[in-house]
Amino acid sequence: MKISHLLNIKYPILQGAMANISTSELAGAVSEAGGLGMIATGGFSPDEVRNEIRKIKKMTDKPFGVNMVMIHPAIDELNKIVVEEGVKIITCGAGNPQKYFDYWLDKGLKVIPIIANKKMAQKVERLGATACVFEGAEAGGHIGRLNTFPALPEISDSVKIPVISAGGIYTARHILAAEILGASGVQMGTRFLVSEEAPVHENFKKTLLEATDRDTIVTGITTPHPIRCYKNKLADKLLDIELNKLGQEEFEKYAAGSSYKAVRDGDVEWGSVMAGEGYEYLSKIESVKDIIENIMNDYKDLKENFKNS
Repeated sequence: MKISHLLNIKYPILQGAMANISTSELAGAVSEAGGLGMIATGGFSPDEVRNEIRKIKKMTDKPFGVNMVMIHPAIDELNKIVVEEGVKIITCGAGNPQKYFDYWLDKGLKVIPIIANKKMAQKVERLGATACVFEGAEAGGHIGRLNTFPALPEISDSVKIPVISAGGIYTARHILAAEILGASGVQMGTRFLVSEEAPVHENFKKTLLEATDRDTIVTGITTPHPIRCYKNKLADKLLDIELNKLGQEEFEKYAAGSSYKAVRDGDVEWGSVMAGEGYEYLSKIESVKDIIENIMNDYKDLKENFKNS
């Protein structure tokens, strides 16, 4: 798949940058295992991001990237930090990146925006994007309206830059399906939440391992920023607030800080356990290395069998 050569990585797997989660601990393990580890800026201060970049450089000499959250209150400072620290690859989302493209490209960065539809893909291609990530509504956290596999072929056909498929990607079959539908690589987030290296509370991991395919839900359906998460007391409360039109202030009273509460404090009832569809593919806690190598070994076997069938 093309993205491996473009990013100088062994396997065509990007690790999704998850707010409050994707530190050097997780990203470094993914890069060492042959994927592209991504450090998140969501949930972190500029100083924390700088420290994580410096940590990952000590962990691996393999490529890694940083995800730029465009609505981050310190986005201008973060732009300076990624350049000062020698970051070569960035993804970007949660806001319009257009005003920063010239700066990024002038600094020699490979820019991979996260897009939600064909129009966005075509726009970032015109701006000079290296590739783009199409993230379907099956993904965890903030989501768009389109689903991964129905929309992927149309989006892939609409641009010449590589398209990376995200949202509900867990197995070798998902990767092969994405490739057949036009993807040049995949991005996986939820799959790594049950890795040994994921810096999330054990309650968080246990919840995902025990969840069923009926336990996923979308909150914020009446807001500009819907979120897919695990169905718990918080999710039920937020939906009740929305459906009964109790107002944004009441919604934010429960939603603000809820991701941190789940990730760090382990409150899986009143914290937001952001995760994508596909809990049934999460069966045990493994190392990042084992997750990636097992998936890619299965992928190679599947592809060979597919060719010979």
